[in-house]
Amino acid sequence: MRERKLLYLLHGLSENGGAWQRYTSIETIANEYGLVVAMPSVGRSFYTDQPNGQRYFTYLTEELPAYLQDVFGLAPAPEDTLIAGASMGGYGALKAALNYPERFAAAASFSGAVSLEILRAIPNDPRQTEFAYIFGDLDQLSGSKHDPVVWLQEAAKRPAELPTLYIACGRQEDLYPVNQMFHTACQQLGITHEYVEEDGEHDWHFWDRHVKRFLRTVLSEPAQS
Repeated sequence: MRERKLLYLLHGLSENGGAWQRYTSIETIANEYGLVVAMPSVGRSFYTDQPNGQRYFTYLTEELPAYLQDVFGLAPAPEDTLIAGASMGGYGALKAALNYPERFAAAASFSGAVSLEILRAIPNDPRQTEFAYIFGDLDQLSGSKHDPVVWLQEAAKRPAELPTLYIACGRQEDLYPVNQMFHTACQQLGITHEYVEEDGEHDWHFWDRHVKRFLRTVLSEPAQS
């Protein structure tokens, strides 16, 4: 019997692993496709191995897959493994997919924080102190291992391994400009992706609509009952 497909579904900055269950129809569509959904909680970590804190990227990419295999016997092949997320979760999903493209069939970012320049955009923003604990010196983010453009540049060196990429963002939200820039960077580097922009806010209505659209795009047929 073929292994069931697995979706890692990542939450945003002010949420936790239960947010997708509370605010979207993910259970309904997961049942429709016979899909296993893992929704880890990582606090406000940006899915990062912090210099003075927890190793959340290692947790996402190493510890959690090992736990799912050891406890549940769940070890799908890369062609049966997906990852997606909203806002900070979009950042985490793309980070995993672009740094380990051989592990995933598809990845999606919904309203993703696909540029960390926004963390320095507001002078004297008290959150900058928090983000410095997560990333270290914020002035060194550009061109570092935390920079999504660096992930794209590295991923472009092995295009045959890249998963299907789905990027969606609403035109009425603050992250719209950086998603446009990410889309342009993908085009310039020759990285194939689906980019969707439409009217929408940074909210669960938008993310619910697009997680369903993403899954119906990359999963060919619903599971047979």
